[in-house]
Amino acid sequence: MWDRQIPELTKQWRVFRFDLPGHGGAPAHPAASVTDLTARLLATLEGLGVHRFGYAGCALGGAVGIELALRHPERLASLALIAASPRFGTADEFRQRGVIVRTNGLDPIARSAPERWFTGGFAAAQPAITEWAVQMVRTTDPGCYIAACEALASFDVRAGLGSVGVPTLVLVGSEDQVTGPAEARTLVAGIPDARLAVVPGASHLVPVEQPAAVTDLLVRHFSTAWQPLPEYATGHVVLPAAAPRPPVMPAAAPPQPAPVAEIAPAAVPPQAQGVPDTYDSGIKVRREVLGDAHVDRILEQTDAFTEDFQELVTRYAWGEVWNRPGLDRRTRSCVTLTALVAGGHLGELAVHTRAALRNGLTPDEIKEVLLQAAVYCGVPAASGAFHVAQQVIREETTPPE
Repeated sequence: MWDRQIPELTKQWRVFRFDLPGHGGAPAHPAASVTDLTARLLATLEGLGVHRFGYAGCALGGAVGIELALRHPERLASLALIAASPRFGTADEFRQRGVIVRTNGLDPIARSAPERWFTGGFAAAQPAITEWAVQMVRTTDPGCYIAACEALASFDVRAGLGSVGVPTLVLVGSEDQVTGPAEARTLVAGIPDARLAVVPGASHLVPVEQPAAVTDLLVRHFSTAWQPLPEYATGHVVLPAAAPRPPVMPAAAPPQPAPVAEIAPAAVPPQAQGVPDTYDSGIKVRREVLGDAHVDRILEQTDAFTEDFQELVTRYAWGEVWNRPGLDRRTRSCVTLTALVAGGHLGELAVHTRAALRNGLTPDEIKEVLLQAAVYCGVPAASGAFHVAQQVIREETTPPE
C-alpha cells in the first residue's frame, strides 16, 4: 500500500512497514483489540531498537496510531491519520461482518473491496491494482479478519481525543464513503494540534489512489512536525500495511458510593454495601452479545414500570451469570438456545440466534444444537425453533449486494 511513498520518505527517515496478523502472509495470531495490536507493534519496535518515531496509519492502522498517541505519547514524535475515525461506524456492523465471513468465507468481501476502497474511475482504469485489492482480502486469514472486525467494533476513543498531544495530520480522500471527511473533521476538532488535508479524487485507500499528493503531505508533515530528542539521532517512520477494511461502522465512569445514613439495608446501593455493582459490566456484555441496536431499543422502551426489571436483567443475567468465567460465550449460547427451545420462547430464540452467530457459532453448529434439542425437548418445539432460526440465519449471513 505504501510502495509509492517509500522512495521519498527513505531519503530522510528509516522506514518500517508491518502487516497485521494474518494479513499479507504474516503469522495468523489473531488480535481482537486495537490495544493488543498496539502492544505487539511496540514489542516489535523494541526488538528493532526503535524507541521514538513518527507514525502514519490508514484505516485500522490509523486506530493503532491514535492508541499509540493516547497510551504511549512518549514514543511518538508525530502522527499522520489517514482515512481514520475515532469510532468506525457501529459495533453491530462489524460483528455482523464477522458473522458473514465465518459463514461464507472472505470471497464475498474480497469481490466488493474495490468499490469500497477506490473511486469508480480509478478502479476501471487500474485493473491490476483492483485485482491486487481483491487478492489481498481473499488471501487474508479469516480468523484474523474476524478479529480485526472485533477490534474495530470495540474501538471508541471519542472521549479521549483531547489527550492526544503530538502534532497530527488528518488526511482523507474527498470521495471516501467509508471514513470520509466528516470523520476526519471530528478528529481535527478533538485533537488539539491537528491539521486537516482533504485529497480530491480519492476514496478510502488514498495512498494508493493519489500517491503523489499523499507523499507530499507526509513528507511536509514529518519534516515540519518532527521534534527529535537529543538522544535519538535517527528518525523513524512506521507504516502499517493495508488491512482488509470492513465498511463503516461510551463507557460511563463507575458509579461512586454516596454517603448513606439511616437507610434500610435493602435501599443501600450495592457499592455502599461493599458489593461491586454489576450494572456497568452487565450492560457491556449485554451490548456485546445482543448488539447495540437491540439493547438501545429495549432501553428506549423502558419506563418507570419496567425499569427495575431491566436493571435486574442487566445486573443478574448479564453482569453476573453471562460474565462468569466458567463457560465461554459460545457454550453459553448453546445452553441458552436449548433452554429457549424447551420453554417455547421463540421470540427470545430469534434474539439469541443472532447472539449465537455473534458469539462465534456457525449455522451448522446452531443446527446441531436444535437437532439435539429436538431429541430432549420434543419435535414440535424444535420445528418452530428451526423455522425461527432459519429466518434469522438467512438475514444475518447473506452478504451485502
